[in-house]
Amino acid sequence: MAYNILVVDDSKTIRAMVIKTLKMTKLDIGEIFQAGNGKEALECLGGNWVDLVLSDLNMPEMNGLELIEEMSNDGLLKGTPVIVVSTDGSATRIEELKSKGVREYIRKPFTPEAIEKAIDRVLGVKNE
Repeated sequence: MAYNILVVDDSKTIRAMVIKTLKMTKLDIGEIFQAGNGKEALECLGGNWVDLVLSDLNMPEMNGLELIEEMSNDGLLKGTPVIVVSTDGSATRIEELKSKGVREYIRKPFTPEAIEKAIDRVLGVKNE
């Protein structure tokens, strides 16, 4: 099964790095969508099937936390797993995110292995 993934970050460079990392994993990836903030992400989610969202927290217009809250209030989107990829990694922040349904937290700068392992845990995929 191919997974469609949405990468949300206001930095084009970070999005490119995440996408390159995703392509290096053994994960069967279908489409990779991109959004520069939470508002663009919601528009993308409204028109496309997405199996997993990788999102930054600190973005203009609508930040990652607001995106996660909007998704949790939407019947169709609340089941879509979210992995946060951010520099903002205090224990308090991570606990707050997990209480809102975030499945994994990856601190920037990240390694390809960290992303692959987090996706494995969230999607229950074993990449041999």
